Amino acid sequence: MTESNALDPEDRKIVTLARSARARNGVPEGAAVRDDTGRTYVAGSVELASLKLSALRTAVAMAVASGARSLEAAAVVSDAEAVPDEDRAAVADLGGAGTPVLLAGADGVVRRTVTAG
Repeated sequence: MTESNALDPEDRKIVTLARSARARNGVPEGAAVRDDTGRTYVAGSVELASLKLSALRTAVAMAVASGARSLEAAAVVSDAEAVPDEDRAAVADLGGAGTPVLLAGADGVVRRTVTAG
């Protein structure tokens, strides 16, 4: 576990944004990514009859659609114990294999940090 206040302020910000998206939208996951210019993109999981996307893949898609060329970091707030491979692959596609992905619980405490690749 990583105490929230021990995180870099920019990483703490994306965890807070991801947590807020989850709570605000009443969805199982919230995510946020930060691009190489410092802009952030926030999303919740999408559950439609014809479309299902994790919060992290949705946030990456939003970054790409907004013109982001690279990612510095990603955060997901979820009850899951691990970040799924397909979510990490989406982050790696835009940010590279070494991009950190922070996994936090609903309380905002980071339980694990992994790399995208």
